[in-house]
Amino acid sequence: MLQFPSKIGQNKNLIRKYCKEKRQKLYISGELDRVSKIITDKILKSEIFKSSKHIMLFYPIRDEINLLGLLGCKNKIFYFPKCSNQNLVVCPNCNEFRNNKYSIPEPVSEPILNLDILDIIFTPALCADKNKYRIGYGGGYYDRFFDGNILKAKKIIPISYELICDNLPYDEYDKPCDLLVCENGFI
Repeated sequence: MLQFPSKIGQNKNLIRKYCKEKRQKLYISGELDRVSKIITDKILKSEIFKSSKHIMLFYPIRDEINLLGLLGCKNKIFYFPKCSNQNLVVCPNCNEFRNNKYSIPEPVSEPILNLDILDIIFTPALCADKNKYRIGYGGGYYDRFFDGNILKAKKIIPISYELICDNLPYDEYDKPCDLLVCENGFI
């Protein structure tokens, strides 16, 4: 379980920096692959995944949990986010990606309009707390997406247990997710 040094306090930028460093140390020498596989296996065995058909993944960057192994499930339809101005849109997986201005691979397909079809939205994070708040890279894309759309989908943060803490600072712009999934299972 993650504990911040007292000098970090409630400063989100210091928390981001600390978590980036901690995550890099956690995932050296193949640890990222091991943790990603454990989390992917937990997801595959879960009722929420088994009962879902339309699933939004994210393309892993900067030592993020890699859920791309889920793409092997032939009875599921997968989607990926794409940045459009200051917003996220949802695009079907087309197996062709191009890097955006942040060097994040995005699908070249056109966005869907009906977000009601989504059952699960996997959401990246640098760290998360037990209340399902997360800290990302600071662009606010996912928070604006969650705030600007009425979503029935379960928002799930895949994250190493080492990057979960008791409480994170948040404000009115931060939107909590519904579940965390780590090496120990769903929280």
